[in-house]
Amino acid sequence: MTMVGLFWFTDDCVYVGAEAVGTASGVRLTGDGVETLGLEHGSSWSWEKVRRIEAADVAVRSAGRRLASMALDSVVVLVTGDGVLPPAFTVRVDTVDGTEEVSVYSPAVGGIYTPVEYDLSRAVLERLTDRVSTIGELLAWGRDHAADGTPRREEREALLRRWAGA
Repeated sequence: MTMVGLFWFTDDCVYVGAEAVGTASGVRLTGDGVETLGLEHGSSWSWEKVRRIEAADVAVRSAGRRLASMALDSVVVLVTGDGVLPPAFTVRVDTVDGTEEVSVYSPAVGGIYTPVEYDLSRAVLERLTDRVSTIGELLAWGRDHAADGTPRREEREALLRRWAGA
Protein backbone atom coordinates (compact mmCIF):
# COMPACT_ATOMS: atom_id res chain seq x y z
CA MET A 1 0.00 0.00 0.00
CA THR A 2 1.13 3.52 -0.65
CA MET A 3 0.18 7.14 0.02
CA VAL A 4 0.03 10.09 -2.39
CA GLY A 5 -1.40 13.32 -1.01
CA LEU A 6 -4.63 12.67 0.88
CA PHE A 7 -5.01 9.30 -0.86
CA TRP A 8 -4.14 5.77 0.31
CA PHE A 9 -3.81 3.24 -2.51
CA THR A 10 -4.41 -0.49 -2.39
CA ASP A 11 -4.31 -2.75 -5.41
CA ASP A 12 -8.09 -2.49 -5.91
CA CYS A 13 -9.28 0.85 -4.51
CA VAL A 14 -8.31 4.32 -3.32
CA TYR A 15 -9.15 5.75 0.09
CA VAL A 16 -9.43 9.41 0.99
CA GLY A 17 -7.40 9.25 4.19
CA ALA A 18 -5.96 6.05 5.57
CA GLU A 19 -7.38 2.66 4.68
CA ALA A 20 -10.35 1.85 6.91
CA VAL A 21 -9.49 -1.32 8.80
CA GLY A 22 -11.86 -3.13 11.16
CA THR A 23 -14.44 -0.72 12.55
CA ALA A 24 -12.47 2.43 11.65
CA SER A 25 -14.32 4.94 9.53
CA GLY A 26 -13.18 5.72 6.01
CA VAL A 27 -14.06 6.82 2.52
CA ARG A 28 -13.33 4.39 -0.30
CA LEU A 29 -13.28 5.30 -4.00
CA THR A 30 -13.84 2.49 -6.49
CA GLY A 31 -14.70 2.23 -10.15
CA ASP A 32 -18.37 1.93 -9.18
CA GLY A 33 -18.52 4.95 -6.87
CA VAL A 34 -17.93 6.20 -3.33
CA GLU A 35 -18.45 4.29 -0.09
CA THR A 36 -18.37 5.46 3.51
CA LEU A 37 -17.21 2.84 5.98
CA GLY A 38 -17.18 2.30 9.73
CA LEU A 39 -19.51 1.79 12.67
CA GLU A 40 -21.58 4.91 12.07
CA HIS A 41 -21.35 4.79 8.28
CA GLY A 42 -22.08 2.39 5.51
CA SER A 43 -23.44 4.31 2.56
CA SER A 44 -22.51 4.01 -1.09
CA TRP A 45 -23.24 6.03 -4.20
CA SER A 46 -22.50 5.63 -7.88
CA TRP A 47 -20.27 8.34 -9.34
CA GLU A 48 -23.31 9.86 -11.08
CA LYS A 49 -24.87 10.60 -7.67
CA VAL A 50 -21.75 12.19 -6.13
CA ARG A 51 -21.67 15.96 -6.45
CA ARG A 52 -18.56 16.78 -4.42
CA ILE A 53 -15.97 15.25 -2.11
CA GLU A 54 -14.24 17.69 0.20
CA ALA A 55 -11.43 17.24 2.72
CA ALA A 56 -11.50 19.64 5.67
CA ASP A 57 -9.66 20.07 8.98
CA VAL A 58 -6.44 18.82 7.37
CA ALA A 59 -3.20 19.82 9.11
CA VAL A 60 -1.26 21.86 6.54
CA ARG A 61 2.18 23.35 7.20
CA SER A 62 5.22 24.38 5.19
CA ALA A 63 7.85 21.68 4.69
CA GLY A 64 10.05 23.16 7.45
CA ARG A 65 7.22 23.46 9.97
CA ARG A 66 6.08 19.94 9.06
CA LEU A 67 9.53 18.53 9.89
CA ALA A 68 9.66 20.48 13.16
CA SER A 69 6.22 19.19 14.21
CA MET A 70 7.15 15.61 13.41
CA ALA A 71 10.42 15.92 15.36
CA LEU A 72 8.58 17.33 18.39
CA ASP A 73 6.01 14.53 18.24
CA SER A 74 8.82 11.96 18.14
CA VAL A 75 10.48 13.48 21.20
CA VAL A 76 7.19 13.47 23.13
CA VAL A 77 6.61 9.79 22.31
CA LEU A 78 10.22 8.96 23.24
CA VAL A 79 10.02 10.79 26.58
CA THR A 80 6.51 9.75 27.61
CA GLY A 81 6.30 6.38 25.89
CA ASP A 82 2.78 7.30 24.83
CA GLY A 83 1.95 6.53 21.24
CA VAL A 84 -0.81 8.58 19.69
CA LEU A 85 -3.35 7.77 17.05
CA PRO A 86 -2.72 9.41 13.70
CA PRO A 87 -4.42 12.78 13.34
CA ALA A 88 -7.81 12.72 11.66
CA PHE A 89 -9.50 14.97 9.16
CA THR A 90 -13.05 15.28 7.86
CA VAL A 91 -14.23 14.06 4.48
CA ARG A 92 -17.59 15.40 3.29
CA VAL A 93 -19.38 13.51 0.56
CA ASP A 94 -22.11 15.60 -1.06
CA THR A 95 -24.58 13.54 -3.08
CA VAL A 96 -28.00 13.90 -4.61
CA ASP A 97 -29.29 12.40 -1.33
CA GLY A 98 -27.54 14.86 1.02
CA THR A 99 -24.18 15.16 2.77
CA GLU A 100 -22.34 12.61 4.87
CA GLU A 101 -19.32 13.58 6.99
CA VAL A 102 -16.71 11.00 7.90
CA SER A 103 -13.72 11.44 10.19
CA VAL A 104 -10.76 9.59 8.66
CA TYR A 105 -7.21 9.04 9.85
CA SER A 106 -4.46 10.78 7.94
CA PRO A 107 -2.15 8.46 6.01
CA ALA A 108 0.71 11.00 6.13
CA VAL A 109 3.49 10.62 8.67
CA GLY A 110 2.57 12.98 11.50
CA GLY A 111 -0.73 13.72 9.76
CA ILE A 112 0.68 16.93 8.29
CA TYR A 113 0.64 17.89 4.61
CA THR A 114 2.48 20.56 2.70
CA PRO A 115 0.24 23.20 1.13
CA VAL A 116 1.12 21.90 -2.35
CA GLU A 117 0.06 18.30 -1.63
CA TYR A 118 -3.12 19.44 0.08
CA ASP A 119 -4.17 21.83 -2.69
CA LEU A 120 -3.40 19.33 -5.43
CA SER A 121 -5.30 16.57 -3.58
CA ARG A 122 -8.34 18.83 -3.34
CA ALA A 123 -8.05 19.56 -7.07
CA VAL A 124 -7.99 15.81 -7.80
CA LEU A 125 -11.17 15.31 -5.75
CA GLU A 126 -12.84 18.17 -7.61
CA ARG A 127 -11.90 16.73 -11.01
CA LEU A 128 -13.22 13.30 -10.02
CA THR A 129 -16.62 14.69 -9.11
CA ASP A 130 -16.72 17.03 -12.12
CA ARG A 131 -16.09 13.97 -14.35
CA VAL A 132 -13.07 15.72 -15.91
CA SER A 133 -10.84 12.94 -14.63
CA THR A 134 -11.83 9.38 -13.95
CA ILE A 135 -11.12 7.20 -10.96
CA GLY A 136 -9.78 4.63 -13.43
CA GLU A 137 -6.47 6.48 -13.75
CA LEU A 138 -5.93 6.44 -9.98
CA LEU A 139 -7.01 2.81 -9.69
CA ALA A 140 -4.63 1.78 -12.48
CA TRP A 141 -1.75 3.56 -10.77
CA GLY A 142 -2.62 1.83 -7.49
CA ARG A 143 -2.72 -1.61 -9.14
CA ASP A 144 0.74 -1.01 -10.60
CA HIS A 145 2.37 0.74 -7.62
CA ALA A 146 0.52 0.02 -4.34
CA ALA A 147 3.15 -2.51 -3.27
CA ASP A 148 6.06 -0.16 -4.05
CA GLY A 149 5.67 2.04 -0.96
CA THR A 150 5.13 5.77 -0.77
CA PRO A 151 7.00 7.78 -3.42
CA ARG A 152 9.24 10.71 -2.52
CA ARG A 153 7.60 14.14 -2.17
CA GLU A 154 8.60 15.32 -5.67
CA GLU A 155 7.08 12.25 -7.30
CA ARG A 156 3.90 12.51 -5.21
CA GLU A 157 3.47 16.13 -6.27
CA ALA A 158 4.08 15.23 -9.94
CA LEU A 159 1.43 12.49 -9.76
CA LEU A 160 -1.06 14.81 -8.10
CA ARG A 161 -0.39 17.49 -10.74
CA ARG A 162 -1.04 14.96 -13.50
CA TRP A 163 -4.25 13.71 -11.89
CA ALA A 164 -5.39 17.28 -11.16
CA GLY A 165 -4.67 18.38 -14.72
CA ALA A 166 -2.40 21.13 -13.40
